[in-house]
Amino acid sequence: MNLELALLYFVALVTSIIIHEIAHGYVAAAFGDDTARNAGRLSLNPIRHVDPFGSILVPAMGALAGLPVVGWAKPVPISAHRLRHPRRDMLLVSFAGPASNFVLCMTFAIATRFLLGNGGLIPNAFGAGGSFIVNLCYTFAFVNLLLGVFNLLPIPPLDGSAIFELFMPETWKPHWYRFRPYGILVIFGIVFFIPGLLNAVLSPFANALHGFVVG
Repeated sequence: MNLELALLYFVALVTSIIIHEIAHGYVAAAFGDDTARNAGRLSLNPIRHVDPFGSILVPAMGALAGLPVVGWAKPVPISAHRLRHPRRDMLLVSFAGPASNFVLCMTFAIATRFLLGNGGLIPNAFGAGGSFIVNLCYTFAFVNLLLGVFNLLPIPPLDGSAIFELFMPETWKPHWYRFRPYGILVIFGIVFFIPGLLNAVLSPFANALHGFVVG
């Protein structure tokens, strides 16, 4: 990956992670919980959202190791008891982040396909080879697809774990609560020690995206 693409990837990743977290906060506010708004987390200021481990260390190590570059920001504070219908609303709040990524992915994928249909250069599976504007759109689509799918994995602290927990049998929950603090270690292990597993999950989606934009 050349310097231009690396910078595009970084900008897309940071921007998309921030929008992901803001989406959680806005949906929570819509359902009665203004905790995120009061904490100043509905801001586009990256400093309010950056998590040193998930936003800097993990993406940087992944890039250096040639692995899928994924990450996350500091979770927005949510007070479930303030939601009007806590169980239903928490499901929607949890899904709001990945949903924002999928909307961005679709938007930029359509833009990329339009540009290619009007004489743009076709990028390869990692964006290289196209014009700057094509690479910009394709990179945003690609990054948001990875973030959306990655965050739906049922591993704490990812959003998929919160969704999974809402449907979990009560008898599982004591074991789950003991496991939750170690979820970040599981994510770290998957990303850096068994990347083939993560690639197996993400590659079909990445290939489908590439097929759509060049199709």
